Amino acid sequence: MSEEKLRLGGMALRNGLLVHGPTHWAAAVRTSGGELKVASGPKPRLRAADGIPGVRGVVRLAEAFAVIPLVKRALPEAQLPFQDASVIGVAAGASVAGTLARRRVRGVGGEAAAGMISLAPALFALRGGEVAAYHGVEHKAIAAYETGEPDAADAAKEHDRCGSHLVTPMLIANLAGTLLLRRAVRHPSPAAGGAVALASAAAAVEVFAWCERHSDTGVARALRRPGFELQRLIGTREPDEHQLEVGRAALDEILRVEAP
Repeated sequence: MSEEKLRLGGMALRNGLLVHGPTHWAAAVRTSGGELKVASGPKPRLRAADGIPGVRGVVRLAEAFAVIPLVKRALPEAQLPFQDASVIGVAAGASVAGTLARRRVRGVGGEAAAGMISLAPALFALRGGEVAAYHGVEHKAIAAYETGEPDAADAAKEHDRCGSHLVTPMLIANLAGTLLLRRAVRHPSPAAGGAVALASAAAAVEVFAWCERHSDTGVARALRRPGFELQRLIGTREPDEHQLEVGRAALDEILRVEAP
């Protein structure tokens, strides 16, 4: 990616796309009536954490979540990936199933099974409605901007900076942290479990950043491979022209508000 290009991220919505820039966010959605609506605004930033390994990753994730209510306020028509009763039901079921897996299978096997089960709500949300297609729109729109591709339709629907690449390091870190905690404390408290989850997220973001800096190494390719397969098989779908139009609108808006 050229140094002159903005570093962009995003999140697929059920009916559109949210794009993050360095200082602003922009979103475009297709309403139930077929109208294309766009909104944007500044995003919260805690720059003091930028130079602190571990902390900066958690802060960046927190900032991304803090944008969501701002988007809903400015663009009420935006439908979030988890904004569905069936997804909430799957999340509740996954929580129960994960607990049962830990009780019935002790040690590494139980924790690994619980970790895999925890992915079910996200995968279910991606496959519901148009989320997978708009996830493809996100990758295509950003990749076309980064590479100078004139038509986003020709860009790949898988991307190097997709959040799916966090899955492998986060599962590994969470598994290792949970096993260490259970060896140190016989009955860990929920707060201790939460601390392990937070530390796992921080470690995963650092690994994610390392893989981007060393993308040509075998280790980085191996760590990214599960994420690419998740994108290819489950997480993304080739969008149609109407969905790509929404992606172009979101990209145009983020470039407008981020302009000097």
